[in-house]
Amino acid sequence: MTAPMTDEEGYLVDPREWSEELAAEFARQEGIELTEEHWAAIRFMREFYAEHQVAPDARFVMKHLGQHRNRLFELFPYGYVKQACKIAGMKRPRAWSTG
Repeated sequence: MTAPMTDEEGYLVDPREWSEELAAEFARQEGIELTEEHWAAIRFMREFYAEHQVAPDARFVMKHLGQHRNRLFELFPYGYVKQACKIAGMKRPRAWSTG
């Protein structure tokens, strides 16, 4: 299996090439051991992307998890965009400052 193309920051060029195995590898590179809570966020992000063709705003993920903002950043300590979006196989969001 060839590795999917990523941009210079490590985000997938084509989010359709994402897989859970790839997510686990991206998480390992970020120093994150994925828990069920991580997977709940990641799977929600993937479902949202499949429906809307864009990464969900962090507040939608927090609402889905029933968690406050700090919990999302406990799960992904370097930020929603930097880690959660990358691990979930999203393209890098362009105009966000949430991570």
